[in-house]
Parts: sequence; C-alpha cells; structure tokens
Amino acid sequence: MRAVSEVPDAALDATKAKAVSCRGLVHRFGDQVAVDGIDLVVDQGQIFGLLGPNGAGKTTTIRVVNTLLPLQQGDVRVLGHDVRREPMAVRRLLGYVPQQLSIEAALTGRENVSWFARLFDVPRRERRARVADALELMGLGDAADRMAGTYSGGMVRRLELAQALVNRPALLVLDEPTVGLDPVARDGVWQRVAELRESTNMTVLLTTHYMEEADALCDRVALMHLGHIQAEGTPDELKASLGPDTSLEDVFRHYTGADLDETEKGGIRAIRSTRRTASRLG
Repeated sequence: MRAVSEVPDAALDATKAKAVSCRGLVHRFGDQVAVDGIDLVVDQGQIFGLLGPNGAGKTTTIRVVNTLLPLQQGDVRVLGHDVRREPMAVRRLLGYVPQQLSIEAALTGRENVSWFARLFDVPRRERRARVADALELMGLGDAADRMAGTYSGGMVRRLELAQALVNRPALLVLDEPTVGLDPVARDGVWQRVAELRESTNMTVLLTTHYMEEADALCDRVALMHLGHIQAEGTPDELKASLGPDTSLEDVFRHYTGADLDETEKGGIRAIRSTRRTASRLG
C-alpha cells in the first residue's frame, strides 16, 4: 500500500492559486435567488466550513463549485480553473460526498470504489492498488469484499469517502457528511478526514449542521443566510466577536436568527429522507 503521506496526484498539477475562489456568485431557480452575490475564498490545505440553516444556499454554492450546477453569474475558480470554461479540469481535481446516498448496496465495497475509479479515469494499471489504498485508508480493508448492503451507517459513509478519494483529489467536498450517524461513527469519519488533510495538505470544503464539528475541525467558517454570507472567520474569532463564553452555536443564532433545533427539524429530516437506504444499512 502507498504511504498515506503521499501527495495527491491532482495536487501535483495544482498551482499556488486559491483552492476555491468565488466572486459575485449568483444562482437562481426561476424567480428564487438561492445565492445572492457571494464572495468566498478558500486557501489550499484548509478545512473550510460553510454553515447556515436549511435553505441558506450552502448546497447550491457547493454544486456550482463542483460543476453540478451551471455558473449563471459571477466568477468561480477551483485551483485556478474556471468552472464555466474548464469543467472537466475542475472535476479531475475534486472528490465529492453528497447528501444523497452514492453507494450501491448490491455491490461489494471494493466494487463500489472500483466503479468510481473507472468514472475518474484512474489508469487501469493503477486501479487495483488505488482502490485498495482508498479502502485501507478508510479502515475498510477487512470488509472490502462484503456486500455494501451489510455495512453499518458509519461504514457506508466511510465507503463514500473511499469513493471520493480514489482519484486522490486536491479538493474534497463534503455536503452534510455525518448526518444521521451516531457520535462514534461521526468521530470515526472526521478522524480520517483530519488525518488525510494533515498527511496530504488536501483542502476540505464542507457543510454541516453540527456546530461542535465545525468548531473542532474547521480552520475557517462562513455563515450563510438567505443567500448571503453574514460572517466569516476562524471559529475562535467569530466566538470572540460576541464576547466571552460564546459558543459557535450562539454565533450561528446571532447571524442567522435560526435555532439549530428548528434547522434540524427541517434540513436534517429532509436529508434523512433522501438517505432511507443508508438508514436501513445502519
């Protein structure tokens, strides 16, 4: 197995450009403005959290960044590549774990990751080793040849991470990656993400409703509400701006006017409904 400290292939070709740069990003769905002229910069090697209540525009922003939605207005670049003019170059630099289930329960863990290796055009001569490396990195080596339908919820999420990492991305995009998982499974997912970032300097852009996760993991966070970025900084900076003994949850409420319990009733229930299969695997 290759050493975990090996630099991701995609990162070898990356310039010193910002990992993500959004200027004046606007995205509409009909008459509804989902993202309203945001500016956002993510440095290479950061873990950056995009936080906000359900409907704030977080997932829309991420989907424009990873080219799943067209760029309607503004300028968005990933490691120097224009998402409008160079979408294939952007996709080669990315790993993506969406809210929705992205594994096939009727395939083994190894087959699931192999399928993604083919999608990412990993060279055939390297494919077997890359798949094995990704599974081992996520602690799934011993379960690789079991049907994914037998995996627990935490194992499913780690398998999705293995899929996203098989091309050794320079930028890993995670949209609510631990929703619905128990605390032990959540800790296991984040431990592996943090270790990977530490060993490879991979950039991570994530959304989460769990403020304790964002506080512990993120180098910087941006709080979105109604399509706008309301505040941005390190978790400590944002907490200090509101006074002593302030939590990131307090910051969330201050800038969005939303209660996390209310956010979870809407957003997290909606997300869980898209992950019924994952729940059955748990």
